Amino acid sequence: MRLSCGMISSKNKDMKIRPQILLLLTVLLFNGCAFTFFGDKLEDRSTQPLFSAEKDLEIYTELDYPPGNIAVSREGRVFFSFHPAGKAPIDIAELVLNHVVPYPDKLAQEEQFTSPLSLRIDRQNRLWVLDYGSYGFCGVRLHAFDLHSNQLVHEFQFPRNIAGLGSMLNDFQVDADGKKIYIADTSALAQNQAIIVYDVEKKKARRLLKKHPSVRNGPYAVHIHGKPLQILGIFKPKFGVDSIALSRDNRWLYYAPLNGGVLYRIEVSALNNETLSEKELGVRVEKFADITMSDGITTDDAGNIYITDMENAAIHRIDQAGKLQTLFKDPKKLRWSDGFSFGPDGALYLTDSALQDVMMKSSGQIKKCRPYYIYRFHPGFLAAPGH
Repeated sequence: MRLSCGMISSKNKDMKIRPQILLLLTVLLFNGCAFTFFGDKLEDRSTQPLFSAEKDLEIYTELDYPPGNIAVSREGRVFFSFHPAGKAPIDIAELVLNHVVPYPDKLAQEEQFTSPLSLRIDRQNRLWVLDYGSYGFCGVRLHAFDLHSNQLVHEFQFPRNIAGLGSMLNDFQVDADGKKIYIADTSALAQNQAIIVYDVEKKKARRLLKKHPSVRNGPYAVHIHGKPLQILGIFKPKFGVDSIALSRDNRWLYYAPLNGGVLYRIEVSALNNETLSEKELGVRVEKFADITMSDGITTDDAGNIYITDMENAAIHRIDQAGKLQTLFKDPKKLRWSDGFSFGPDGALYLTDSALQDVMMKSSGQIKKCRPYYIYRFHPGFLAAPGH
């Protein structure tokens, strides 16, 4: 992985540092506050699955490296990231006739990307790529590519007061006008979680709901197939706000800490109101539903919210009454379901990164656990592609 870490040393902007060393340095910097020895398991809130994973969850493609997030354009072009933890030779890919092609090309990736994970396609047909800059050690950046020309049309590097050391700008959503972007800083290392609002036209970012209970990591430890997820066989990672999605009418922003078990929402108009204080903004946060742990989220035109559930190998849908309905549950196919994107045909695409077999693992172990999958299914509801 390429790390152009000018923020670490102004004397050597081309310094290369292995991501494992970066992680260790960051943990030492924050005195291990990103981890805990404790954590109960969240109850399984699944219901009887509505669909059969064997019959209704189609394998769209098989991959040699774990995918991260996915975005499908209105023309049906499929883009996805390879998860930075998976040591893939490229970062962002487009599937062309079922072949993995670097996007926009390999040279551009070497020059522009450090650790891109989340990507979305807005209604202006731009592919947005969020690069969390190896937990804030390198430049944390947003890139936008026009899908007609495949040219870079927007770039922004977040200042340190917005995305500092130990941050992890993990996932994001673009509003219908393409003018505002809402970002979840999971901050798994620094434990300084927040929602970031980025104004595309002004090139200005604001950090909101800082350390509000709705963005902080929850009390539960992550369990995969009944076993606690551990780093170095000892520490249990703590995750803050991760899942983040806009309602399709642009009224609500839904979000959840990965291990919190609660889905929150806040009106977008409140987030965009720069006159509100942090306290005034905080009281506008609503608890929307009790959910399972979730790493990915999206919405449809009917107001339903879809979440992944890596603990219970499941996919769920939540209606506007806050009622959870399980769509799929299959530990053989869903190892660690991750990112969503609707396509133009009403299909919902889904990446499965199997992160429990990837994080802090050797290249040999990652290859041993292949193939990795992108799935798709038809949930019976429509939504604009790309999210």
